[in-house]
Order: sequence, then C-alpha cells, then structure tokens
Amino acid sequence: MTKSEPKSGTKSEIVETDAGAARITWHPAPKSEARLVLALSHGAGGGIEARDLRAVAAALPAHGVTVALVEQPWRVAGKKLAPAPKTLDAGWRGLWPAVAKPGLPVIAGGRSAGARVACRTAIELGAAAVLALSFPLHPPGKPEKSRAEELLGAGVPTLVVQGANDPFGKPAEFPEGPYEIVGIPYGDHGFAIPKRADLTEAEAMTLITDGVARWAGMLDA
Repeated sequence: MTKSEPKSGTKSEIVETDAGAARITWHPAPKSEARLVLALSHGAGGGIEARDLRAVAAALPAHGVTVALVEQPWRVAGKKLAPAPKTLDAGWRGLWPAVAKPGLPVIAGGRSAGARVACRTAIELGAAAVLALSFPLHPPGKPEKSRAEELLGAGVPTLVVQGANDPFGKPAEFPEGPYEIVGIPYGDHGFAIPKRADLTEAEAMTLITDGVARWAGMLDA
C-alpha cells in the first residue's frame, strides 16, 4: 500500500487486489464528526472525475461521511474497457479491507457498473448500505434484459439516484422493492442536464447530494 497527497484535504493510496492495483482517494470528514465511510466507485465508461462522484465527495464530508473514491484496477492500469463482472467484484473485494480500516460502518456505492458491483457484494462484505448512482437497470432499448435482480438482492438499505431521462432505466421503470429511489429531473445516465431545461447542472448536483446526505443521515438514526 502506498500513499500520496494529491491535493489539500485528500489523500490517495494504492491497494493491491487479486484483479490488480486499485486506487482510493479519500475525502475525509472531520475526525470528531466522522460516522460513516462511503466507498464510491466509477462506471465502465469513465473514472472518478464523473460529475456526480465529484459532487458527492465534495458535499458528504460536512455531513459526517468520509468519502473514498475508488478507481478499479482496470482504470489504474490504463485500460479503456472494463473486465467481466467477476473481475470487477474481485477488485472490490480486495480493496474492501482498506475502506473498512477506519472502523466505521461502510456504505458500498458506485455509479452504473460500480453500482452493480456494490449490490452484488454488499451482504458478503458486510456493507451497512448501498448507494446506487445511475443503476443500469437494462441496456438501452432492451428493457427485457433486466438487472433488477441484482438491485433487489442487495440485502441492505439501498438508495438509487436515477436521471429522469436515463436510457439505462428511468425511475418509473424500476420495480417495487426494498429500496428508496430519488429521481433527478432531465438527467441522463451521467446526470447531464439539457441547456433548455429549467434546472441547471449545479442544481441537479445539489438534488443528488442533498438526497444522499438525507438518506445517510437516517442510517444510524
């Protein structure tokens, strides 16, 4: 495990896993206020620079939630295509001891493919909850190929945050289940907001972070 200081207030470490080296960038809550860790990974088409991941990492520490942004081994290795789900899960399992090291309850989270990983492994790893950003309910245009079973099988308190125009599944398409869902008006799979909308991207990010903060605040209430 090696560490570096990428910028003020954060720290980065490399964690070796069976799938290769992963990178965790920590956005810590104040020590006296930290009560949860949110381990949050990216999707198959991008990294931790995604607008929603950056927004959550910036906002949640003030609510007592330390955010650990996770770069999966394939991204750290510079590969452009994500590996098979079992390899993604292996990488997630391997870095879990690092996110659990602070000794706080850990929320398993991710966007898109990262949300699927979090759902598939939550019970096994002892996650306190799951945060699913832009859960890919089905491939675009193929609602018959549903991945709802992964979401419904998470087995822990779960929050889904979904764009109203997400081609991978709009909020209304989601089945009833033991989870909460927050819809983001106009948002696509990356929570981009059309310029013609009566909602700005900044306002959309605030809807996301406020929703996540409220839900996280209820976990240990």
